[in-house]
Amino acid sequence: MVDATLPPQTPTAEEPSILTRNDGAAIAYHKSVGDNTPNDAVPGNLPGIIFMGGFRSDMTGTKALALEQMCRETGRDFVRFDYFGHGQSSGEFTDGTIGRWKDDAVAVLDQLSDGPQILIGSSMGGWIMLLVALARPRRVAGLIGVAAAPDFTEELIWQRASPEIRNTLEQDGVYFEPNDYDDTPHPITLKLIEEARRHLLLERPIPIHCPVWLFHGMGDESVPWSITTRISDALLTDNVRIFLVKNGDHRLSRDEDIERLCTAVNGLCRQVS
Repeated sequence: MVDATLPPQTPTAEEPSILTRNDGAAIAYHKSVGDNTPNDAVPGNLPGIIFMGGFRSDMTGTKALALEQMCRETGRDFVRFDYFGHGQSSGEFTDGTIGRWKDDAVAVLDQLSDGPQILIGSSMGGWIMLLVALARPRRVAGLIGVAAAPDFTEELIWQRASPEIRNTLEQDGVYFEPNDYDDTPHPITLKLIEEARRHLLLERPIPIHCPVWLFHGMGDESVPWSITTRISDALLTDNVRIFLVKNGDHRLSRDEDIERLCTAVNGLCRQVS
């Protein structure tokens, strides 16, 4: 279902634009519009690019900003945004769910982009991009996952949780998980885990038929790289490429990782144009 939301608000130079959802939630985003002048590198500005960040990440990360700069240089439309309860968007993180964040991403695709799009998903964003491609198959020309983490709430949180953690979730509705990347623990809600079971993907075929390119660091301590091979096995498309980075971590945000990602984006754009 397409949201009948208010038109995006015009920001100041320092502020994000705002996409207002039906329930009044404000989804913050930045959109850069490419020119329509074909050149040797880019045949027009299609497909556009939409970046989908990870769990508790925001749109100011290294990959998002590097991709935005690349799209400016190559004349492509680019959108980066914060899910509900993330970054500069409204809402409490603990009220968010996989379904809610998927709906945010679908609204961004529907209302902030035109024509075919390549979706790039980092970590949880890789799960979201797959769900969006299933919801809007005619709009999605290709997918690029970076340490994509479908089903992480079930396989990496619930199934690995100790009896004590499960008891805390069931009694209190929330567990605060230590975070390797900063001093603030991640709140994990029982609502998040239970609602996510409606969106699990890896135990059945995934009817996506566009090209899918998947990057994963073999040194990733957050999301096992074997999940990338399981995604490939589940996808119905035969056009899947897997790029394993032997010494890469979960974020894959080093200079060489960013260069590899940007090269891949340009290559996939040429393939689907």
